[in-house]
Amino acid sequence: MASVVTNKGKFNVLEWAFRKENIPTVLYLALITNAVAPVADTDTKTEVTELANGNGYTTGGISVAMDATDFDVLTEDDTNDWSLVQIKDEVWTASGGPIPISGTGAYYAILTDDNATQANREIICSWDLTGPISVSSGQTLTLQNCELRIT
Repeated sequence: MASVVTNKGKFNVLEWAFRKENIPTVLYLALITNAVAPVADTDTKTEVTELANGNGYTTGGISVAMDATDFDVLTEDDTNDWSLVQIKDEVWTASGGPIPISGTGAYYAILTDDNATQANREIICSWDLTGPISVSSGQTLTLQNCELRIT
């Protein structure tokens, strides 16, 4: 699953680490359509189209705590000169109908900050799910090994 750390995400990580400013209490993992593909210059959720709320998917996404439980893998690779952090597997269960409730499915996942106004949440990273991904009622949609890699 290919990932893109946005320029806004890079800025935020540096701000959180070195200035200890505006550190969110949680992050959110959300699913979006292919209406507009997220790229390095994508800053906020207003620039993409999230899946519709319903049938087991909640607008805004799943909360991801900034801790060792939800970011369960942290790796340093001196041979290849990179480090990564990985989000634990996250699961949505379709109930009462399919996820998404309409449209062609999820094409991307995004990791955002915790701005109270969901449309203004800043996108830290995105993953190409090689969609469309949809699930029928009773099935689960699981994201595994979503990683942020710094090279």
